[in-house]
Amino acid sequence: MRFEFDREKSRDVRRKHGVSLREAQEVFDQVYLVDQKNDDPEQFRAIGWCGGRLCSVVFEIRHDSEGEYYHLVTAWEATKEEEQSYAENV
Repeated sequence: MRFEFDREKSRDVRRKHGVSLREAQEVFDQVYLVDQKNDDPEQFRAIGWCGGRLCSVVFEIRHDSEGEYYHLVTAWEATKEEEQSYAENV
């Protein structure tokens, strides 16, 4: 699985939400929950563990000459609702 994100955006996300997009990649290393966030552009939210805490990551599935990759948009520590959804579905 390949990932792509803007480094400056990652720093902004870390400042605002306490988790960087680089750290957020860890969510995809273990069991995680996915749902659709937006239709245009098509975005998904993954809820899973990174840095020892439950986090949410918004991402897009994109393609290039090498194939499919995940473009990470933003991340944050999971809300109570997201924690509950994760607990009920994973």
